[in-house]
Amino acid sequence: MEFEVSEIKLFSKWSYDNIVIKDPSLKRYICLSPIYLPHTGGRHEHRRFSKAEVPIVERLMNKLMRPGKNMGKKHLAYNIVKKAFDIICLKTDENPLQVLVRAIENSAPREETTRIMYGGIVYHIAVDVSPQRRVDLALRHITEGARAKAFNNTIPIEEALADEIIMASRSDPKSYAIQRKEEIERIALSSR
Repeated sequence: MEFEVSEIKLFSKWSYDNIVIKDPSLKRYICLSPIYLPHTGGRHEHRRFSKAEVPIVERLMNKLMRPGKNMGKKHLAYNIVKKAFDIICLKTDENPLQVLVRAIENSAPREETTRIMYGGIVYHIAVDVSPQRRVDLALRHITEGARAKAFNNTIPIEEALADEIIMASRSDPKSYAIQRKEEIERIALSSR
């Protein structure tokens, strides 16, 4: 029995069809290849730049497994993302994959600073950010914002993650990811 690609759905609910990536530089680095279970088991680990081939939902789950309470618990991260996607669908009536892609596009910084040392003096100069790093930073800031909102709070992490993704997809200034992006770009602008 063969399956068509359009029949494969994330968490058996969300279709991979008609997901639009508007930012042309991020198209190669946001992997939306259809997969039943976002768990590749680290197959990408030993090849350079192959994390671009890891499904974007799995990369979000991996970023949730930061040192602390959720370290190494992939099944827990899987359940958090699954419940967060349900909440996103209820609040926005859109495909959560599209909302996540829009959130990544909006919260990915375009410019940051790097340190250059001339004879013991450190200078910060503005540099463009590579597309892969843009995706990494966007995912990191989205998950950091959700963890910070849920830490020592009655709000569950699933709800915090869903709110962070929704706010980032709308470019809401209350979103942690959008605040960090604007801060990084502001510092880069001042050090040109």
